[in-house]
Amino acid sequence: MRLSILTFLLVLAALVSGACVSGSKTNDGSARKKKGPNDPIKIGFSMDTVKEERWQRDRDLVEKHAKEIGASVNVQVANGSDSEQIKQAENMLTQGVDVLIVAPHNGEIAASIVEAAHRQGVPVISYDRLIKNADVDLYISHQVVKMGEMQAQYLLDHVNKKPANFVIVGGSPTDNNALLLHQGQMNVLKPAVDRGDVKIVADEYAKEWQASAALNIVENALTRTNNQVDAVVASNDGTARGAVQALEGQHLAGKVLVSGQDGDLASLKLIVEGKQTMTIYKPIQPLAYGAVDAAAKLARGETVATTDTIDNAFKKVPAILLEPAAVDRNNLLTTIVKDGYHTIEEICAGLPPEKCPKP
Repeated sequence: MRLSILTFLLVLAALVSGACVSGSKTNDGSARKKKGPNDPIKIGFSMDTVKEERWQRDRDLVEKHAKEIGASVNVQVANGSDSEQIKQAENMLTQGVDVLIVAPHNGEIAASIVEAAHRQGVPVISYDRLIKNADVDLYISHQVVKMGEMQAQYLLDHVNKKPANFVIVGGSPTDNNALLLHQGQMNVLKPAVDRGDVKIVADEYAKEWQASAALNIVENALTRTNNQVDAVVASNDGTARGAVQALEGQHLAGKVLVSGQDGDLASLKLIVEGKQTMTIYKPIQPLAYGAVDAAAKLARGETVATTDTIDNAFKKVPAILLEPAAVDRNNLLTTIVKDGYHTIEEICAGLPPEKCPKP
């Protein structure tokens, strides 16, 4: 299931060939100003946050690849503020960016960024998180519904009790990805509930993906069930660490299954220790590089091949959706370590040698 180098090259090849998205028209049908083949390209990258490790990777890789292709990139981080993200995007448009890449804080509110960009003939790429109710030019992300299915299915396959008590900890309710993850989780868990194999004892969203919110959700679920929780479907690694903290408070860490997402270093350490069960690994390089390559093509009015579409309640947005992988202690070396996402030395630093997976 691991996204191999071959898959990465195929994704990049798809961006170079084919014709599904064009940067040659504005949303009212008039022609955009197109950059010439040798003209410098200015990319604006509007980010919600760089608080988590994975978003720092996105920023760094976008900047790196933009430099490699001779483009300049202006990165602005809104720190969880919708008004700040809108203001920053408008400033980048005023400064004359040729294309905007937007990782929205709120997928609904960010529609105004798309409208403002299109008024100036600037295409918009919705990055990782979907912008809703807007004429988005391209969406590039991972298979988010599938990730939710993978999280729930892994825990369901490994829980050793029926019926098993499950807690679902969602991400931020303002993030469309959190909703898609929950959809995927329920695709797996609802049939299990109907069969009598699973009982969902808590199902709540964690504000802003905060570990502290996840901690409270899991603590409350443990109190209500007298510690009778068998699995926590945590939607990302931050919420997983909050769940583990709650479980540690009741001496249950390692006894209750906990999912995650992102392959954060802190969570990989917990997986090695046996306190977090698994994570969803999403290689960031093909995502970041693919967005930059697509941005350059859209700025020049060229076409970008896509692999899918996704409905954002305004239209079916052309989409490039990359495949994730489920990672646990058993395949850590053949996925995350083999890809160079993290080294085994980084993961095992500070841990007893006997805990560390051996090749």
